Amino acid sequence: MQRFAMEKLMQWKTSSRRKPLILEGARQVGKTWLMKEFGKNAYKNTIYINLDDEKIKNFFEDYTDIEKIITYIEVQAKQKVTTDTLIILDEIQQCPNAITSLKYFYENRPDLHIIVAGSLLGLTTHSGTGFPVGKVNFLTLYPLSFTEFLCALGENILAEQLLDGNVNVINNFSGKLTDLLKYYFFVGGMPEVVQHFSIHKDFKIVREIQNEIITSYKSDFSKHTDANTAQRIEMLWNSISSQLAKENKKFIYNAVKNGSRAKDFDVALTFLKNSGLTYKVTRIKKPYMPINAYEDMDVFKLFLADIGLLGALSKLPAQSIIDGNNIFTEFKGALTEQYVLQELKIIQDEIHYWSSDSNVAKIDFVVQKDNQIMPIETKSAFNVKAKSLRQYRIEYNPEISIRTSLKGFEINNGLYNIPLYAISSFEKLIAN
Repeated sequence: MQRFAMEKLMQWKTSSRRKPLILEGARQVGKTWLMKEFGKNAYKNTIYINLDDEKIKNFFEDYTDIEKIITYIEVQAKQKVTTDTLIILDEIQQCPNAITSLKYFYENRPDLHIIVAGSLLGLTTHSGTGFPVGKVNFLTLYPLSFTEFLCALGENILAEQLLDGNVNVINNFSGKLTDLLKYYFFVGGMPEVVQHFSIHKDFKIVREIQNEIITSYKSDFSKHTDANTAQRIEMLWNSISSQLAKENKKFIYNAVKNGSRAKDFDVALTFLKNSGLTYKVTRIKKPYMPINAYEDMDVFKLFLADIGLLGALSKLPAQSIIDGNNIFTEFKGALTEQYVLQELKIIQDEIHYWSSDSNVAKIDFVVQKDNQIMPIETKSAFNVKAKSLRQYRIEYNPEISIRTSLKGFEINNGLYNIPLYAISSFEKLIAN
């Protein structure tokens, strides 16, 4: 399976700023596979250590003595650690001392190549242990993007042309790309799901695997929190699909449980965010720089990590894939907006949305690129009427505005229509 994060790992290996790397991401997005594949392709030797093992946790009891830790690792792996060895520490959240040791690896043995991963990493830096601030690099792994999904289906050349922003290919193969995008809306980007679909094309099994992943996530809720908190996490999690199905997708705590307020679900929301299972997109009052200065932290939309899991939670039937373009308009365009957010998240750290004070006009997403703030309006299927975008452009006069739909690529007076299947390449398309 091709993951574009591999290129970033290669850059990390040769970087003059290389530090121990923390690979973040939700459970089951393929972190372990990626680390092992990276070691196999880029190093002479790879040593994989899983910190779920209680005996191995003892290696890090004296987390400042890096030479002693290295000796333990060598004995465990039955091979010497060299500068051409990739050391993988998996499930590092199980061993706070191992997290702290990364500081001393960086300070005392910067010649070594260390990559670590663990689910719920942000939740398990226990008090009394030190997080290695400034001593580590970070990389986030997301579910497979649409272009990675194309590669998994053997459409590597088509994916390459999308990434390059080839307008002719994008417009001439719109029918094929739209059909493939329908599949992606149902299958999503969880690696196990994509791998099965690429071989068997069985939508029933796809949904079974997605439901198994959801069940495993729910068991995590109770595994890592007390019973009361776990219940609140599951209530919040279960409400996301119905909240996105509203015309106004602003998250409302009262919709989770009647009469509830933000303070009732603060811990639950933090858990879902830190575990990588949800993305919080906050409102900005005005699209000015610096954009964070105009952020309204209390008003936000909440998305899942994967569009396939959103479809599973919503019990979206496979029949919707063959019913014309209905899948793009399901749940008032909730799937389409989820998809666009997911694609943007891979290339853009900070994503917001804008709405007028009266909440009559709203722009689905707003991003800052260098010295420009770009509105991105998401339209389902071929409907491109966008009164809110028109109002936004009149009021704020952005140099570039983006509307994404199933229509082909076109430019009209600073308004770029980017096909949904090419939204991740909007920068290339604009540049080209």
